[in-house]
Amino acid sequence: MTPEQLSAVIVGALSSLSGAGTIVLPDGVPSEVLVERPKVREHGDYATNIALRLAKNAGMNPREFAQLLADELASADGIASAEIAGPGFLNIRVAAGAQGALAPQIVAAGASYGTSDLYAGQRVNLEFVSANPTGPIHIGGVRWAAVGDSLGRILTAIGAHVTREYYFNDHGVQIDRFARSLLADARGEEAPEDGYGGQYIADIANTVLASHPGAAALPDAEALETFRAEGVELMFTEIKKSLHQFGVDFDVYFHENDLHESGAVDRAITRLRELGMMYEQDDATWLRTSDFGDDKDRVVIKSDGQPAYISGDLAYYLNKRERGFDRCIIMLGADHHGYVSRMLAMCAAFGDTPKVNLELLIGQLVNLVRDGEPLRMSKRAGTVITMEDLVESIGVDAARYALARYSMDSTIDLDLDLWAKQDSDNPVYYVQYAHARLSAMLRDAPKLGVEIDESSFDPALLATEHEGALLRSLAGYPKIVTQAAELREPHRVARYLEDTAAAFHQFYNDGRGRQGVQFRVLPEADEAPNASHAARLMLVAATRQVIANGLGLLGVSAPERM
Repeated sequence: MTPEQLSAVIVGALSSLSGAGTIVLPDGVPSEVLVERPKVREHGDYATNIALRLAKNAGMNPREFAQLLADELASADGIASAEIAGPGFLNIRVAAGAQGALAPQIVAAGASYGTSDLYAGQRVNLEFVSANPTGPIHIGGVRWAAVGDSLGRILTAIGAHVTREYYFNDHGVQIDRFARSLLADARGEEAPEDGYGGQYIADIANTVLASHPGAAALPDAEALETFRAEGVELMFTEIKKSLHQFGVDFDVYFHENDLHESGAVDRAITRLRELGMMYEQDDATWLRTSDFGDDKDRVVIKSDGQPAYISGDLAYYLNKRERGFDRCIIMLGADHHGYVSRMLAMCAAFGDTPKVNLELLIGQLVNLVRDGEPLRMSKRAGTVITMEDLVESIGVDAARYALARYSMDSTIDLDLDLWAKQDSDNPVYYVQYAHARLSAMLRDAPKLGVEIDESSFDPALLATEHEGALLRSLAGYPKIVTQAAELREPHRVARYLEDTAAAFHQFYNDGRGRQGVQFRVLPEADEAPNASHAARLMLVAATRQVIANGLGLLGVSAPERM
């Protein structure tokens, strides 16, 4: 029985009491009831405060209300007991058979277990990474690659149609600095004071020269354009290759330059003028963002007639909405906090709803540590730690898991020595090892005469403490997926997987006759298999499925052997 199923049982009990006139609910029976795991295991399997919430409106004492509900639940299928605690909490124990029945349901659902249609019909544009094509992706961008791709998978799991989009900044002063850096290297000159350094600059400059041998000797303007066009394309090709190797691919690569060349900026300004959101002052064109919570109005067209930076944001947001996206989610780095209020105000100026049609997620910094010392320099980039540096140190799976494991609001200090370990101290190894161990048990079972057979499965046989704990953990997976999606917090999935792996390892160790619990998950070679072995094998299969599903949401592999 999942929390959602228990909620439905409680709603049914409330409906029965209301229909019989035993309780009167002026606002009607709620459509769902919050049930949670109690902090103290001995209090029961689940707890709810619904009596406290509804009693006053029903004109009753909370404990009196709770007693009526407890009596009604006592006769409900799948409920072993319902006890009142404190001022009116209900502690509920689920019958072993009802709990165990979840295992074959998970096995039958397979990869779809934990998914829902909560966001069905919603089109989501998820923009992340969007690193400038002036160098390899640095560690901050790698964090967004891991978190953003995981969030896309999680939103898809609750029914959203997700488009992953990379905003390709090929317009502006940073690209000019990049081109000047390439040309300087090609001419054997020192890099510009505001330019880019590192071995990758020399590599790209040499590649341009290989295809355009005389490019460095061209007049400055012509040479710069050659190195700009060729260099940006080479750099961006490498960025896409690195992301693909990291398991991240985008549906759309949107070029900023297209906004300016297609007239999209002018269309956005015209739309805002029609909405009465623009005005002229000091020979410049302004947007009334202060009307929507920004600290000041923003210049869109400067007094010299050139578009300000926000002009591209206006055009890009409108473009996304015109492409039919209901939600536009943008992931930004820690240095973009000041960007949030103006963007949300821009959304409101278009007549949309901030934090619904447009969401901005801010991520914090990542620091890499080795031998207790912070890493500062990259072999290749020269100044920053890159995706390649991280993957070379700990591998793709560990890198993705480590970066997605923490709330995006927190700064991460990643200990590379820890994440490279091949033991249970390493969280991703701990979870993957659980999956590999589960897989091995499923491979060995047929050799020992144990098969998964739903027709003869007896859920009541899964009645030990650690079987119950593991089943309750598996039951919580759909709620975790929903929470991770709605709160935009993929780290909840990672932490859930670690808890579930721990519950499995406890169950497995008990099944080897440890801690005073004398049963075996699988029979010994000379032991006749029985119904209990088959029931536990069903639980094993369900657990492996849930761990595989969760790792899939994080873009991390679920190995069969380790």
